[in-house]
Amino acid sequence: MRRHSPIFLIFIHMSTSSLLLVITAAVLHALWNLLTKQVRGGLIFFWLVSLFSAVIFLPFLMYELFRLPLQLNQQTLTMALGSGLLHVFYFVALQAGYRKGDLSVVYPVARGAGPLFAVTGAVLLFGERLGIWGITGFLLIIAGVCFLAGFHVNKEGKSVRTGVYFGLLTGLFIAAYTLWDKAAVAEYGVSAIVIAFASMVLPLLLLIPVVMDKMQVIRTEIKLHWKQVLGVAVLQPLSYLLVLIAMKTTPVSYVAPVRELSIVFGVFFGVNLLKEKDSMKRLIAAVVILAGIVLLARG
Repeated sequence: MRRHSPIFLIFIHMSTSSLLLVITAAVLHALWNLLTKQVRGGLIFFWLVSLFSAVIFLPFLMYELFRLPLQLNQQTLTMALGSGLLHVFYFVALQAGYRKGDLSVVYPVARGAGPLFAVTGAVLLFGERLGIWGITGFLLIIAGVCFLAGFHVNKEGKSVRTGVYFGLLTGLFIAAYTLWDKAAVAEYGVSAIVIAFASMVLPLLLLIPVVMDKMQVIRTEIKLHWKQVLGVAVLQPLSYLLVLIAMKTTPVSYVAPVRELSIVFGVFFGVNLLKEKDSMKRLIAAVVILAGIVLLARG
């Protein structure tokens, strides 16, 4: 009997529409991270992205509210608020990582650490058990991250390790918001656009006290980087919306590993467009991390 690879089994268990949604989301996700890294975004950039996103996606939210009899009850608002807060922490950690490390380091570590932490939490908190495939995948992700962290012993090596640390922190928040949002859309029936919109509006409101006296900085940021702000404002929510839509009908264990194809795209952009160093080593580490995620989903 012919044995298929784990990734092939995941593909054949997903519908064509879900598979296309998640692969498209992976490409868009890597693209908006590339744009963010290019401008070494900070809080002002993050706030502008939230502002542009809220304006762009508000009509879609209004359409959804009028189209469906959505109930903005306490449960819906709680799930939306929780998702928004977790996305704020995630984006701040990611921005800090990109200011201190390379895209081809921070990105694969963050995307690999997310599933790693999610599974660790499931084992420790809910008593779930891993099979041989899962244990192998777990070890592969750790090996890939350690391979990245072990580059050099000079100043460049310190920068790489800093990128790894921020990647791990970002991955922690990825695991948190993935589990939270899956419960919101699949178990509580919260609309995907409501969850996505909360992640735009909450940082917009929370950072108003920070940006109120920085109007000149805001004008300069728009003048210099309006294309990147607009690009991230469209691509970031759109990529996650596609994932949320796919998760409504497809288990996380299938969606997550396919989504992480973005790791390879992210490293490719980093080494080819940003001309980051150690291209072959980082690509190998990214492939090892991706293989670990696939096996983790299988096991």
